Amino acid sequence: RKEFVDLYVNYVFNDSIRKPFEDFMQGFLKGCPATKWKMFLPVELQTVLQGCTKFDWHLLEKNVNYIQYEKLDLTIRNFWTVFHKLPEKKKEKFLGTFLSGSDRIPGYEQENFTFHIADPQVANPDEVCLKANTCSRILFLPR
Repeated sequence: RKEFVDLYVNYVFNDSIRKPFEDFMQGFLKGCPATKWKMFLPVELQTVLQGCTKFDWHLLEKNVNYIQYEKLDLTIRNFWTVFHKLPEKKKEKFLGTFLSGSDRIPGYEQENFTFHIADPQVANPDEVCLKANTCSRILFLPR
């Protein structure tokens, strides 16, 4: 029985997928040569490819740069009050879908990840929608 189980497990996890995996690996290595990836430890490679998946929202708040705003302006304080009350998934959607175009922080440390909150300086802020420049990670937040 043990031999049967061992052979079956080997078939399911190795032999049955050998050809599709070899095809995948061949294609992957064309775009991402293995010599470039060997310098990473497995956990580092995962971070580079996957990005950060755990967020420190207070650190993110600390790293924001303000344009035509001060950190203690009422609009900014209100923004962060509302933001921190959001469920985790909504915060991730805000970061990804709206602000940066990715639901992950790139593979470098969270301490270095910044974005900007800018005052669009419009005549009537109540008539302007919230918008973002995903390439530059700028949130245009009307007063």
